[in-house]
Amino acid sequence: MSVKIRLRRIGAKKHPFYRLVVADSRSPRDGKFIEILGTYDPMTEPVKLNLDLDKIKVWLQKGARPSDTARAFLIDQGLLPKESARKRPTKPPKPAAAPPAAAAPVEETVPGPAVAAATEET
Repeated sequence: MSVKIRLRRIGAKKHPFYRLVVADSRSPRDGKFIEILGTYDPMTEPVKLNLDLDKIKVWLQKGARPSDTARAFLIDQGLLPKESARKRPTKPPKPAAAPPAAAAPVEETVPGPAVAAATEET
């Protein structure tokens, strides 16, 4: 079973409030979870973030993988090193455009006597 540390949305319409939870990666965002690790309220000034760091350390040692947002929170709290941030794969550069095919000399074939004879018989 693959376990994730991720945000679970609760709260009213247009007023989000999140819980940081440990959940099976196959369960829906607001579905079944294993344990609550903290809360996050983005609507307050300053933003409120309450985390149970001891529980988070235990789950990270067990192999739980944080989502991108949870990873950012854990980096800010000092639980994960900064270089653990995911890097998006970059596409390889496109090769330089080859010169158009019209610049290359085109050889024309002249019909030989066998081809000419075959066309006259029909």
